[in-house]
Amino acid sequence: MAHSFKPAKTALLLAVLFSATAMPMRPVHAQSTAEKTLPVVEVAAPMANGIINLDTPTTTGSRLGLTPRETPATVTVVDRATIDARGAEDTQEILKAIPGVSAHNAPGNITVRYRGFSGGSVSQLYNGIDLNYTIANRAVDSWIYDRVEAIGGPSSFLYGAGAVGGSINYITKIAQRDDVSEGRVRVGSEGLKEASIGLNRRIAGDDSGTPSHYLRIDLNDHHSDGWTDGTKTHSTQLATSLLSDFGRGLTHTLAYEYQNDVVDRPYWGTPLLNPIAGTLRIDDGTRFKNYNSADGIYKQRVQWLRSITDLQVNDALHFKNTFYAYDAQRDYRNVETYRFNADNTQVIRSGAFLQRHDQRVVGNRIDGTYKGELAGLRSDWSFGLDMALNKQTRFPKSLPGTVSTVDPYNFVTENFFDIPGMTPGFVPSMTNKVTTTALYVENRTSLLPALNLVTALRHERIDLNLINRGVVNASNPASYERSYNPTTGRVGLVWDITPNAMTYIQYATAADPPAGSLATASFANAITNTELTTGRQLEIGAKLDFWQGKGSATAAIYSIARKNIATQDPNNSALTILVGEQSAKGIDLSVGLQATRQWAVRADFTYVNAQYEDFRQGGVSLAGNTPTNIPATVANLWTSYAITPALQASMGIRRVGKVYADAANTMVWPSYTLLDLGLAYQINRNVSLIGRIRNATDKIYAANTSVSSTAASAYLGAPRTADVTLRITF
Repeated sequence: MAHSFKPAKTALLLAVLFSATAMPMRPVHAQSTAEKTLPVVEVAAPMANGIINLDTPTTTGSRLGLTPRETPATVTVVDRATIDARGAEDTQEILKAIPGVSAHNAPGNITVRYRGFSGGSVSQLYNGIDLNYTIANRAVDSWIYDRVEAIGGPSSFLYGAGAVGGSINYITKIAQRDDVSEGRVRVGSEGLKEASIGLNRRIAGDDSGTPSHYLRIDLNDHHSDGWTDGTKTHSTQLATSLLSDFGRGLTHTLAYEYQNDVVDRPYWGTPLLNPIAGTLRIDDGTRFKNYNSADGIYKQRVQWLRSITDLQVNDALHFKNTFYAYDAQRDYRNVETYRFNADNTQVIRSGAFLQRHDQRVVGNRIDGTYKGELAGLRSDWSFGLDMALNKQTRFPKSLPGTVSTVDPYNFVTENFFDIPGMTPGFVPSMTNKVTTTALYVENRTSLLPALNLVTALRHERIDLNLINRGVVNASNPASYERSYNPTTGRVGLVWDITPNAMTYIQYATAADPPAGSLATASFANAITNTELTTGRQLEIGAKLDFWQGKGSATAAIYSIARKNIATQDPNNSALTILVGEQSAKGIDLSVGLQATRQWAVRADFTYVNAQYEDFRQGGVSLAGNTPTNIPATVANLWTSYAITPALQASMGIRRVGKVYADAANTMVWPSYTLLDLGLAYQINRNVSLIGRIRNATDKIYAANTSVSSTAASAYLGAPRTADVTLRITF
């Protein structure tokens, strides 16, 4: 069973790790084949954990193709080199490279927290497309992604409602005009076995001017036993695309992605010891226990299709049309909630859920950019129309009562359909249709050679249509429709103090649902929540290079207010009214150093004071309290050192501040620090070996806490694990 870090397995992995591992991130220059010595590796370019790249255009902070330095906002780019350097296994681990972000991957409650907000208040995009459903953001293996970009704070003006805390954009690898051949094999503790391959080739055309076609395929297959009893995971990711270059500025990319994720007996949490107050604790003897049904399951199958047409009309005018379709089916068959009895001698298991979600999203977005002049001043424009239909049908079947009470350490759980009253089969309850039509425009005008005004405006019409597929009664009508019409925007000034230093001030707005997601809205909250929330942010920041280009840094201070959130009606606790307010005030600091040709350092620190300004729960005002599971501080330090030209060591330290498990702020999970270690060895120009130890101190920590009348548990992070990776380019 997948318990603690087993001694034999540890010894084997450490022997490999510290005797012949790792991959320096510098180019390799091999000697001639006649020589029989090791290749010479030259540390030439900045290392992935070094200076911050502020001068590569991004697609997430602006549609104008601005670089992070030119954007009046905090923009973070986690490129492929950084993903590889830190060994980020999946999208959740990539998020650790975004300052201030914390996240967890519990199967039914996937959440990202950014600038004091979480859930539907942080947009997670896939190639610029928002699925508007947090559970759809299940962690995906990092192999198929080229980079992840993020913008902090309100950004609905770019991607639509649902981005008060920020937007995170996962960008998939697609076909390029070059040849790429790479592979990876990884093995590790807890039965980890993984194989990946990536190929990019020109399959037709030549340099004579005839149309050229480039094909890319990236495939990943992952097996692991998990670190809790009985948990097994098998996931497969495929990303393939065809780039067709027809000449005269016209190109087309057809991209398809397939993701299949199956988790047997998924882990849902570890019960907290009573009394549930003050500093929360678990019994160390239950750390690796899994209280789910013996045949519990989580499955997700996702398909993406994108058709992207680019037309460069001339040097000034460019059009891009993106048609996209998304299809997903998610299945759950689990007992999900656990708590200790009063004297901590038994674990009470409850919450049997049989669920299916069918979600489909179809949309089309047409973008244009124009580089011109306005009143004699250089003025660049971006504009577009976005239309999408998000349709989801849910098939819930639940038994909220107690399933069984078991010994915390020695127990056997039932097969799911042996639970009295639970039978196979899916019956639909409701279909949610969310239709969005949006117009947007963005502009950058050079008021002075060193002063730019950046503005943006987006207007949306969001139509929500609920269709009852169950029993019709007074509280659950046959159907219900509602429309929302948010207008959001940004205005910012960017001052280039020197060619290597800038400062900015920005005011931005956002909108999102008052509670939950429109994709899962019930009749009760759709009827009650008559308006979207409004978000406002004022941000002041600076970005600069220093130390003769060996260092870079960014800094920002911000204040965000989210109003119109759903809060309990003081006159009727069974109802909510839209008068609540939540705020977040904070600072973001990041610095990167290429101290020497061998040594690179990247560090960041964020502080946020998140609190309710006006919020009620259980008839009690919670004004001044911190929302649950929001850490005030998050800090990261990554450093890499080339011990020899072929041997490189790396270390990552992550510190996450304490969080409150309840809105009353009476329960606390303490702060924690994680240590990751890596060692890489470049065998030759094409082959490298990388070893890593994650959570090297075997710290017990909670990625999320959940306390209610039926559940009191912590979703723990993984214990110490180790893995070895063989990477090949050919």
